[in-house]
Amino acid sequence: MGLLIGLTSTARAGDPDFLTLSAGGFDVNDNETSAEFRIEYRMSRKYLFLKPMIGLLGNSGGGVYGYGGVNLDIYFGRRWVVMPNFAIGGYRRGSSKDLGSVMEFRSGFEIAYRFDDHSRLGFAISHISNASISDNNPGTESAVLSYSIPLGDGP
Repeated sequence: MGLLIGLTSTARAGDPDFLTLSAGGFDVNDNETSAEFRIEYRMSRKYLFLKPMIGLLGNSGGGVYGYGGVNLDIYFGRRWVVMPNFAIGGYRRGSSKDLGSVMEFRSGFEIAYRFDDHSRLGFAISHISNASISDNNPGTESAVLSYSIPLGDGP
């Protein structure tokens, strides 16, 4: 019961849109690991209970992945936020790992600490694959540190 009260009261406070910058490892579970950098725009407006996001991922192997999707903020008290997310996008390999298709799906989650100014520092893990729409579907995992910069005062 106390957790539900904490979730409800924190969610009412509302968060602004965010510009999120991330850096870490691409393909961390395989032998083609490279550096990964991400920029995301996370919107505060909710559709049902989901918040839209758009982003661009690049890695040091020349791979680029542009995507759009949704995330969900689940609050644990005032400070901790868990954000499961899902996106679909287009991938250009460069000299990076062959993921088997241009169309790729991303699922993941982030655990973040929320500061008084609503900025967040988090750790995210995600999986990208083509969901077997191609015969070749090796998939890849990423692990990144993220910093979310609040844009405005919130809804």
